Formats: sequence, structure tokens, C-alpha cells
Amino acid sequence: MIRTAVLACLLALIACAQGPSELKYNPKADPRSDLRAALAEASKAGRNVLMDVGGEWCSWCHRMDKFVADHEELRTLLEKNFVLVKVNFSEENKNEAFLAGYPKVAGYPHLFVLDAKGKLLESKNTGDLEEGKGYNLERFKQFLAKYERHQ
Repeated sequence: MIRTAVLACLLALIACAQGPSELKYNPKADPRSDLRAALAEASKAGRNVLMDVGGEWCSWCHRMDKFVADHEELRTLLEKNFVLVKVNFSEENKNEAFLAGYPKVAGYPHLFVLDAKGKLLESKNTGDLEEGKGYNLERFKQFLAKYERHQ
């Protein structure tokens, strides 16, 4: 438990040191490699993978990131139960070959929940989580809590 908390703090510090651009959707990233690393980490930690597909052009992607950042209970559920992978979809790089292995995405951002072996558990249209010009806290918590680890 303490080791996990220390690791989370270290990762947050590294992310801050790298700057916000490192936390964005990266059109130059290799999603297969990123997913392999996330699956390895998820397997070691007993968590699932949350694959967030979107792009820097996507206002709803930015709203979702801010919404999660602004709600401690969502951050806690995310950090405790998931390894996060951002997959870019943009004019510059649509990652079509990679995304062809998953259900068709109707809009962005889109979330895929995978188990630690890479099996698809859920394909989530984030429109279901929206409310007005933002997201609904209860619906978002319920979505993340479905995959809560019980120790």
C-alpha cells in the first residue's frame, strides 16, 4: 500500500517535471508499445487498463481531463484501479491500424477498459457521462467504480 502510494507520487512528480505536453495525446507515440507497457504494469499491480482515445484538437477530451483532475474521488478510483494509456486520434495520426482491433468509435474522447491480459471489458462512449457542457460526477464515478479492486 505504501509502496503504491510512493510510486504514484513519484510518477506524478516525473510527469510534472516533464511538463504538461508529456501528459497529452501524442501523435508520435506508438500505441502498441504504450499498451504493452500498461498491460505489464497492470498485471503487476492487479489493475485494469483504461485506454483513452482522443486528441489535442478535442475540447471534450480536455474537459474530461480537467473534470477528473478536479474531482479527487475520480482521481482516486482511476489511480487505484487503472493504468491509463492515452491513444492519439488526429489528422496527423489516426492510429487506424491499432484502433481497428477495437470496436468502432463514434466520438471522442472514447474509453476502452481492458483487463491486465488485454481482454476488452468495455467500450465506453463518454457521451453517456456528459451533462450540459461537462460531465456528470455520479455517472462517471459509477463507471470507474464498476472496476474497483477489492482487497
